[in-house]
Amino acid sequence: MDVESSSRRPIASRDSGWARRTAAWLAAKNVSPNFISILSIVFAGVSLLAFFLAYRAGHPGIGMMLLAIVGIQGRLIMNLLDGMVAVEHNKKSAVGGIFNEVPDRVSDTLTLFGVGLMAKTMPYGMDLAYLAIALSIATAYIRTLGASLGCGHHFLGPMAKQHRMALISVGCIMAIFYAPVFYYLLILMNVGLVITCYRRLAKVYSLLLTNPKP
Repeated sequence: MDVESSSRRPIASRDSGWARRTAAWLAAKNVSPNFISILSIVFAGVSLLAFFLAYRAGHPGIGMMLLAIVGIQGRLIMNLLDGMVAVEHNKKSAVGGIFNEVPDRVSDTLTLFGVGLMAKTMPYGMDLAYLAIALSIATAYIRTLGASLGCGHHFLGPMAKQHRMALISVGCIMAIFYAPVFYYLLILMNVGLVITCYRRLAKVYSLLLTNPKP
């Protein structure tokens, strides 16, 4: 099975020294991977708080945008470490599959809602955020649907989770100089999400046709 159909998302930083040391330390301290998954929601909440404060202030200040980036990247780091602790250090649990998926959907919703607040004054700004939330959930649904049908997990882009978060992080930096950037970012993200949904669904469809179940 190719790397994109593995049950784990291919992440280059998983082989980095800092990630391995941190995962080993967490495992030695008996920190549950499910708890680490919950922490990813906390970090996503930090990004939402930063966007909300910037929205209330009427402008994306440097401090708030840096805080949003910390929340976004902290969420991704928790997503990395929970899997490493569970797999590399044999800390899997019977309910691990739930904690592997549900916190991601909650985290996406929190962060994207915050981005919507930053685009709220633009035409259909919040609607674009709601659409991005729905399409983000759809990409995950199609991936897990494929796995349930025996086709494996396929983390195809161009707007998979790490791509969405990278785009928002870049947007946070750009917003310091050009506040409306989040509006155009959401448009770009939604286009990418539609393509991502299509590519993942087409992959599952083709696999089912070429490898029909008896």
